[in-house]
Amino acid sequence: MADDHDKLTIETPELIPLELPLAGIGSRFLAAALDTLIQFVASMSMLVIALLVLGVLPERSERANMWIAAIGILIGFLFQFGYFAGFEAWWNGQTPGKRYVHLRVIKDSGRPITVYESVARNLLRTIDSLPGFYGIGILSMLISSKNKRLGDFVAGTVVVHEQPLAAQAKVDWTVDSAATPSGYDLARITPEDFQLMESFLMRREQLSADVRAALARKVALRIAARLNIPDEERGKPEALVERLANEYRNQAQFR
Repeated sequence: MADDHDKLTIETPELIPLELPLAGIGSRFLAAALDTLIQFVASMSMLVIALLVLGVLPERSERANMWIAAIGILIGFLFQFGYFAGFEAWWNGQTPGKRYVHLRVIKDSGRPITVYESVARNLLRTIDSLPGFYGIGILSMLISSKNKRLGDFVAGTVVVHEQPLAAQAKVDWTVDSAATPSGYDLARITPEDFQLMESFLMRREQLSADVRAALARKVALRIAARLNIPDEERGKPEALVERLANEYRNQAQFR
């Protein structure tokens, strides 16, 4: 796995890297603002309902009022904390605000977060919000190469934009049905080999130049070893992969 200041690159088990743009301060602030608005509206609704209920109850002692106030504070804390932790745990790393802005919390490894990561990162939310307007959290994101607040460091998580995931699924490979036969025994290529080649060809336009070149060499090396292709024919790895994938597809009549 590699990363820079604006993206997280994760290599999948199929050796196809996924490049996920990291969410910056602006998009995360917008998501947090929307979530805060939802919390405010819900809290005010609960308060109005509570006042209406208390208004019809008989007079209470001072001790009873203290207990009611304490319970109200506890419920408020649980609502503030549980909102983020609960939604992120059950909505696979999203709150309503994050879903609207198309953000998602994931592990550093690229895997979905669990209840543990959701609870851990949100336990630090109060500290991140100090001294106000997420001052410590913003400072932490400015310093971190992955835009992490303290809660993300503790939980081992990052926040990413999720729109590019759909774009990476788009096919970017036009099959050449008239490809010249290579002369190699393509029966040696396994379905897994072909899936690897096809995945690379479909996603290569979404990869940075260095990642694309490195991955093309890796895929070509695997296929060349399978077919005993001499070194002098491995000079252009990406062209070799595309040529063999076209030929394999044509022979298998996958069109």
